[in-house]
Amino acid sequence: MGHAELYHTKSLFVISSHIITYGNAANEAVTEQIRDEIEMMWNEPQEKIIFGNQSYLIQFNITAQLKKDISELEVLQNTDPRNNYFRIEEFAHGSISFVDGLGCNSGYFLLENLYKGSTTAAHEYGHTLGLDHPKILDIRGQGVPGIMYPRGTLVDARYQYDPSVAAGLKGGTMHPMHRKVKREDIANLKLQRLVFQNGKATVGDFTNVYHYNHTEAGPEDIFRPSVFG
Repeated sequence: MGHAELYHTKSLFVISSHIITYGNAANEAVTEQIRDEIEMMWNEPQEKIIFGNQSYLIQFNITAQLKKDISELEVLQNTDPRNNYFRIEEFAHGSISFVDGLGCNSGYFLLENLYKGSTTAAHEYGHTLGLDHPKILDIRGQGVPGIMYPRGTLVDARYQYDPSVAAGLKGGTMHPMHRKVKREDIANLKLQRLVFQNGKATVGDFTNVYHYNHTEAGPEDIFRPSVFG
C-alpha cells in the first residue's frame, strides 16, 4: 500500500510507503534490507506516466522502521496509507512469506526468505500495490522473469535453481533471485486509474492485520485469504 502524489514542477509521480517490521526475527538490519530491496528494484525501470499533457517519472520512496513491540491496537487503528506492517519470524505455516490479499498493507515474512537478493520483499510489495501472480507460469523463451512470478514458475535454464536440471524437476524452476521489476509490472499497476484529490491518491487499501507468531497460534487462528510469494 502506498500514498501517491504528483509533483508538477519536478515532473515526479511519487509513491511513498513506510515498512514497519515487528516479531521475534525482526531487527534493524533485515528491516533496512527490505527497504533497500523494494526501493531499488521498483525504481530500476525508470518508467514514466502521462497525466494530462505532462510526463512524470514514477519514483518509489520507501522508508522503514523496526517496531518490535508494536501493539495490535496500533495496527488496527492505523489510518496512514503509507504504513505497511510485516511480522518477521523464523517459522511460518506453509514455510512461505505472504501478505493479506491484493492491495493490502499487512503480512507475515519468513526470515529465511529474506536473504540479500532474494526479491521476496519486492515481490510481496507488488501484491500490496494490487498485483497478482501472472496466470501463465511457463515463460521459457521469454528471458528474465518479472517480479510477480511465484516460485515454481518454469523459466529458461539459466534462471533456474539448477541450470543443469530439466524444467519442472526439483531444482528446475525459477530461482527468485533472478526476478526483476519490469516496465510491464509498472504498467500493470494501472496508475492512470487512481483518483486524485489535490494531487494525492491512495494505492491499495487498508487491511491492518496484526499477525501473531505462528509458533504460538494454531492454523485456525492465523488462516485468512492471503497471497503467497
